[in-house]
Amino acid sequence: MKYVYLFVFITTCLYASPAWAQQDQFKTREYLQQEEQRRRAEILRQMDSAIALSEAGEYLEADAKFRYVLQNISSVPSDLTFHFGRNSWYLKKYKQSIDWLNKYIQLKGTTGQYYNEAVTLLREAEELYLRERSVSTQSAEQVLSKHYDIDCGPSGKVICPVCQGNHVIIRKGPFGDSFRTCPYCDEHGLLTCAQYNQLLRGELQQ
Repeated sequence: MKYVYLFVFITTCLYASPAWAQQDQFKTREYLQQEEQRRRAEILRQMDSAIALSEAGEYLEADAKFRYVLQNISSVPSDLTFHFGRNSWYLKKYKQSIDWLNKYIQLKGTTGQYYNEAVTLLREAEELYLRERSVSTQSAEQVLSKHYDIDCGPSGKVICPVCQGNHVIIRKGPFGDSFRTCPYCDEHGLLTCAQYNQLLRGELQQ
């Protein structure tokens, strides 16, 4: 009789094991998702803190926090491209400022919350950077956006920075303008977020 009980026990364990394994896998996935959400929430709090420091004029402290966020986040929020570019302008890191402000304008266009300020700062940064280069002044280490994946927002689409969304590249020549179809974007002048990030890194094939 005891062998019957043993057989029933073993059979029950064998059939129950897959259910237990699935439950364990589900709990593990749930735990990892919660940990990732907690980690991202902490990084975004650091980003908010960096923005507050920058707006208070504490640019060096803000820079340290912005760099921490960039080192630890998998996809850079579009608003961070503006705030880091703005903070870089105040630190006189003009090449870095130009790069990040350009990314913000490409991502958000004229409808971006900070568009007007971004355009003003970008224009000034370009002038100051040219002046800086003319006197051979070397800036501190630059953090450039091509090393990061930029979050393009809920649409997942970006206006192509090569043709400015026209799907046509116009080149001026001595005998008039020449036109060719943009080899990067779709017929609407748009890139997917993945294509945009590949373009930033010089990896997007024509």
